[in-house]
Amino acid sequence: MIKKISLSLAGLLLLAVAMVYALMAYQVRQPLTLAETTLLTVKPGAHAGSFSRSLVKKGWLGTRFYLRNYIRLHPSLAGLKAGTYQVTAGMSSLELVKLLVQGKEHQFTVTFIEGSTFKQWLALLAEQPYLQQTLKNRSAREIAALLGLDVENPEGWFFPETYAYTAGTSDLVILQRANKQMRGTLEELWRQRPDGLPYRSPYQALIMASIIEKETRQLAEQPLIASVFINRLRKRMRLQTDPTVIYGLGERYRGDIKRSHLREKTAYNTYRINGLPPTPIAMPGYSSLKAALNPASSDFLYFVSKGDGFHVFSKTLAEHNRAVRRYQLGKG
Repeated sequence: MIKKISLSLAGLLLLAVAMVYALMAYQVRQPLTLAETTLLTVKPGAHAGSFSRSLVKKGWLGTRFYLRNYIRLHPSLAGLKAGTYQVTAGMSSLELVKLLVQGKEHQFTVTFIEGSTFKQWLALLAEQPYLQQTLKNRSAREIAALLGLDVENPEGWFFPETYAYTAGTSDLVILQRANKQMRGTLEELWRQRPDGLPYRSPYQALIMASIIEKETRQLAEQPLIASVFINRLRKRMRLQTDPTVIYGLGERYRGDIKRSHLREKTAYNTYRINGLPPTPIAMPGYSSLKAALNPASSDFLYFVSKGDGFHVFSKTLAEHNRAVRRYQLGKG
């Protein structure tokens, strides 16, 4: 009799345990009390107790009993990794824990557009709240040194692209990745270049690509723009390109180029200097790099904007002056 009672009690106990476990498993699979997608930062050293407590404190869980004890019963869920995670509406506490155990941190992104400058890149990096800011108050030369670039001005050496990163990544790491991609892209295009281009080094091609980038956003025109500048270099004509003048003016540029600016001899005023400026004037994209190293074959020496984003190309100064009168002066 006693044996039967003991077995019955054991059976009831097992049933009770199973019911509690089933309830626990059910509860941890219920959606968190979360109205919209948000970010959650988990600090190093977090464990089942402190983590479940933090969810209750946020109002995402009514009680931490079920989650805390479910993790205790499943040791593989105890290895919570620190980081910043994206928690979506409808996610359960168990799904969240698995996300943390796998270390699938949220990927933030920062996008640098073609034709932007190094100064603009630094400003954009400084605006990213989840990036570790290490470059504040550092000069361009100091940043170049940190990147292993033996230049005073690292303009042009970073590939414009969208870069993903996790919280706590440093701004310098983003620049390192962009520099590595630019170097690789430039080296590949340099190896594939045709003979006879008037560049002594890949860096000169990079400078040319930056000028092409600033002259037009029309990808189909970029090889023609490149041909004009290359033809000018071959004939020892000055490039006479406004974007280099603007870059040389720096903070003094107020939206228009004056005659005095064109007469001023600066290192970047290609109306006054021969050949290329000393550095790139922006970050060129792939199409500009390709155009600089694979220009169209043409006899064009001039071009002028039509005012609609496209250009008219001319072989002679007389043709060019007619195009200027028509499209710039409205006398056509």
